Amino acid sequence: MKKINVLGLITFLVLVLVNLPFLVIIPSSFTAAGYLAFPPEGFSWQWYKMILDRPEFIDSLWTSLKLAAITAVLATFLGTLAAFALSKYKFRGSGVLNALMLSPLTVPSLIIGISALLFFTRIGIAGTFTGLLLAHILISIPYVVRLVLTGLSSFDYTLEKAGYMLGAHPFRVFWDITLPLLRPAIVSGMIFSFLTSFDNVTVSLFLVAPDTTTLPLAIFTYMQETLDPLVASISSVVILLSLVFIILLEKVYGLERLFGLNSQSH
Repeated sequence: MKKINVLGLITFLVLVLVNLPFLVIIPSSFTAAGYLAFPPEGFSWQWYKMILDRPEFIDSLWTSLKLAAITAVLATFLGTLAAFALSKYKFRGSGVLNALMLSPLTVPSLIIGISALLFFTRIGIAGTFTGLLLAHILISIPYVVRLVLTGLSSFDYTLEKAGYMLGAHPFRVFWDITLPLLRPAIVSGMIFSFLTSFDNVTVSLFLVAPDTTTLPLAIFTYMQETLDPLVASISSVVILLSLVFIILLEKVYGLERLFGLNSQSH
């Protein structure tokens, strides 16, 4: 009799528990009934068609996509520069700066949201798209820094030195040698930043205004008034979009490598 892998069994049960809501929400979105039901009663696309008749969902979707795209670009740019500085230059206080850059990962989102609201109110950008963007960049940068630092930890700096010895300009060395080797980590950081911004609720809750409402908050507001299969259908759309980007992240960088779970076989 084979010995049971307890850790594997626990992992499987945790995965089932985490994904169980998806197994309920997605089938419920196809119900033909006028109320949420699981198992779904009949099959119908009507609730997905109704999304197009709700301008608050369409407008908030475009707001979320625009916000997440800009956040991803700016957070990736700033996070990559910060990771390069922390990796290449060892200076006094670099450890403190590194901890500060990663601190949004440890500080509760509720505290970040309240702090951002108080600060942005003082400088006059609370409730604006700019304020919301700055808050999303703040919570996204740590993921970029972590991923790029991971890529730099195995980077062979002798390749850069060889380029310099051959007379290449520093920008040319960066563009032709450094950037291609780190592209998977940088692109993964961009994807992670997009997902972090697109799915965020807690921080956005304190900073949105009627004209800057994101899709997750539009769903949250709708659920407070009505609970019908339309909620399941729009939630399924969000799940699908997030799943697409997670698959891209797996293809570009690898989730095992991202969480430090990959191991080399000998």
